[in-house]
Amino acid sequence: MLSSIRLKKESEAAVRAGMPWLYAGDIIESSEHLHIPAGSLVRVENAKGQFIGIGYFNNASPIACRVLSLRDEVIDAAFFKARIEKALAARVKRIDVPYYRLIHSEADGLPGLLVDRFGDVLVVQVGTAGMEKLQPFWMPALEEIIKPEAIIFRNDTSARKLEGLVQEVRVISLPLEGGGQGGGYLQSGKEDNDPHLNPPPSRGRKEWTVELQENGCIYLADLFKGQKTGWFYDQRDNRKMIAELSKEKTVLDVFSHSGGFALLAAKEGASTVSLVDSSQLALDLAKQAAALNAVEEKCEYLKGDAAEVMQALQEQGRQFDVVLVDPPAYIKSKKDFASGMKGYEKLARLATPLVKTDGYLFVASCSHHATRSAFNKAVLDGIKKAGKEANILKQTAASPDHPRHPQLPQSEYLKGLLLKMI
Repeated sequence: MLSSIRLKKESEAAVRAGMPWLYAGDIIESSEHLHIPAGSLVRVENAKGQFIGIGYFNNASPIACRVLSLRDEVIDAAFFKARIEKALAARVKRIDVPYYRLIHSEADGLPGLLVDRFGDVLVVQVGTAGMEKLQPFWMPALEEIIKPEAIIFRNDTSARKLEGLVQEVRVISLPLEGGGQGGGYLQSGKEDNDPHLNPPPSRGRKEWTVELQENGCIYLADLFKGQKTGWFYDQRDNRKMIAELSKEKTVLDVFSHSGGFALLAAKEGASTVSLVDSSQLALDLAKQAAALNAVEEKCEYLKGDAAEVMQALQEQGRQFDVVLVDPPAYIKSKKDFASGMKGYEKLARLATPLVKTDGYLFVASCSHHATRSAFNKAVLDGIKKAGKEANILKQTAASPDHPRHPQLPQSEYLKGLLLKMI
């Protein structure tokens, strides 16, 4: 028998329309809520006690309840199998290689769960107590449908702290034969079995740097130590767009990570590409991938702070046909909004002098708190402060394997702005 939570009358319509988040202010207070274990499944009811949906509840979280279904159904392995199969079918229809975001949280009906696929290895991020508690149901479904060699948990996000969860990175190596929970999991590491320190080998694997394919280009991703899940599939279509603009042109890729934009541009005909990043690991991966794509002679690697490197390039009088700036999230909470917008403005101001007349500038934001209108204004203000003008050619979003939930503007987190200097 599930515990119940009741919604205030004014919150009912939004949930029935598909809103998956319920805050404390949406729920009629009850002393019983204090005794519901974090992450437990609950019936969501209206103020009269009538059924609305099923979700999981965490009284300690800013988002008190996340709705899983508006049907009165059992949340079990079959439920998760159906959702995962639906998500997989949507990806396979659009992407012809097994490298993509497989599960995109609420947009795939599985709030709190992110899964990136790297061939036969999955990287999973569990962001909520509810999804962590439901792992015995969705893990076997993932294993059965994908049959991965290994699953890496990158549960090192700050969001887990808000849910009362520990931050960790660990690897589950699946048995060579059998599999599933019945086969057991092989977890190893150092002799003290600390999964944070030494990723275990799987089927002879000595490290967790893997090859992936995107737009016909080969990349390398470190799934254990790299940023986020090791790769950013959300920029797939934007990388293709930039590559098409870059034929026989010079390209500057700021915040290059391990070469997502630059290497594809080089492979598709750019004359030279310059990669800027503060991470030596990322640049080393880019160098190795450049060799795999036979474009190493086109590549220049500049390690350092992005702003400092751009300033130095300007002082050297260097300019490029295409400049792209794809920083990490500048606005991690609402209180960072003003400073974050100043950050985007500064990046645009520093990047603008590096773009040749009639050249292209692409700036991206992965901060969901940054509205598109505010982001556009910050970029255009930066260009203006640099004494230049530009036309907006295109506004871009995340690739289709990162779908947007229709009731959550926050899920449209990635925003890109392509401009032509005039």
